[in-house]
Amino acid sequence: MHPVYDTVSAATNGLRQRGYTLDFNASENCLICEGEKYKAEEFEVTEVHRFEGNSDPADEAVVYAIEGNRGHKGVLVTGYGISAEGMSAEIAGKLDIQSR
Repeated sequence: MHPVYDTVSAATNGLRQRGYTLDFNASENCLICEGEKYKAEEFEVTEVHRFEGNSDPADEAVVYAIEGNRGHKGVLVTGYGISAEGMSAEIAGKLDIQSR
């Protein structure tokens, strides 16, 4: 069972303490970490933590713990309910943005 965090910063800090020290960024058809591109089949989402804003939907976010097949372990933070527009179906599906 994964720890439960109250805030985005608590989740990212907790994940970093557990070895997810790098930052992943979403791109159109891949995730990028340390200048390396990861296609959908080259990474795994090992944890997902969702946070809902108290009064502002813009405050909603999802924190993903990501493990790449080349040894990178890091964090991807996105807005919750973020549109998959501009992102390939494979990446959006892997992150399962719409339903998590």
